[in-house]
Amino acid sequence: MGTTEPIIILGTGLAGYSTARELRKLDGALPLLLITADDGRYYSKPMLSNGYAQGKDADSLAINSAAQMADQLKARVVTHARVEAIDTGARQVLAGGTRYGYAKLVLALGADPIRLPLRGDAADRVLSVNDLGDYARFRAAAAGAQRVAILGAGLIGCEFANDLIGAGIAVDVIDIAPQPLGRLMPAHAADDLRAALEALGVRWHFGTGVERVDAEGAALRLTLTNGQTLDSDVVLSAIGLKPRTALAAAAGLTVNRGIVTDAQLATGAPDVYALGDCAEVAGLSLPFVMPIMHASRALARTLAGTPTAVSYPAMPVVVKTPARATVVAPPPAGRAGQWREEVIPDGVRALYESPEGRLLGFALTGAATKEKLALAKQLPAWLPAG
Repeated sequence: MGTTEPIIILGTGLAGYSTARELRKLDGALPLLLITADDGRYYSKPMLSNGYAQGKDADSLAINSAAQMADQLKARVVTHARVEAIDTGARQVLAGGTRYGYAKLVLALGADPIRLPLRGDAADRVLSVNDLGDYARFRAAAAGAQRVAILGAGLIGCEFANDLIGAGIAVDVIDIAPQPLGRLMPAHAADDLRAALEALGVRWHFGTGVERVDAEGAALRLTLTNGQTLDSDVVLSAIGLKPRTALAAAAGLTVNRGIVTDAQLATGAPDVYALGDCAEVAGLSLPFVMPIMHASRALARTLAGTPTAVSYPAMPVVVKTPARATVVAPPPAGRAGQWREEVIPDGVRALYESPEGRLLGFALTGAATKEKLALAKQLPAWLPAG
């Protein structure tokens, strides 16, 4: 393939479009092609878990159409084309039955919702929300609903619980963990968030999972692993995401938790890069907005001809739960230390400290969230520069 071949970006989520935007800031002439399996609309994915109470449908969450994005980016955007194969030797992508040659290839494939192996005659009616199409289907299913059951009390589960209860819908949240945000914060901070949502009417079911989902008239009956049952109009699964790695693996790229890259977002194949929810960058899988923004800026410089490694500073995550302001900065995986919690007036301050007393992470609720910036400055970088 000649040098006139385009840079191809597979995926038009935040990672794909952000990389394209950053590249265009540096070079307005490089041929650029984006390929997506959906309609290519640009939207803010974090809005999916707090748009219901605001009465926003999928169309109102969309900011730009694929055609508008193509115009803004001076790029070609191919929609509704599922990628079937990547040939790194021939430097080609097969998508929607068409072969496209590339000069450089960016995998911004995202992640799929984890599916629980549920039993029951209505297990296939369990929904998840991972993109605009999912959100549209969820809104349609929830129209007129009085009860929604949420599987998972993690970040997205808690945000949906707050949003739906704010829309006047009764919410049950089920999780095998003993508390909400079990992977991100310790007991007292989690209990503060739990109590705030409970005060609005959220019903928690901790220490149990869901075994089956069956139709019960017009409703859905959930049988929990502890033997209890509960009825709901809609069941929403929010138990996490699994990076989309199958294409990369079939192409011979190294895959672990995600598509393995170095700090320059490079895979093991020449001129093939990965970022976002599908990628494992220098050993880190970080499915949050800020890592994507840092990665897209670094990768754009590399694509424009200046090889650049990404660095990740400490990046606290603001949980969208208006019932209780909550900010988490989880410690790096595997770092020895322990949580030290302090209940303060109208909040909880939880600090994760190394055996030497160095701050490695934190979880803040209520009034303690005002300390976010000051504490973040004390945290080590997730991926230091250089």
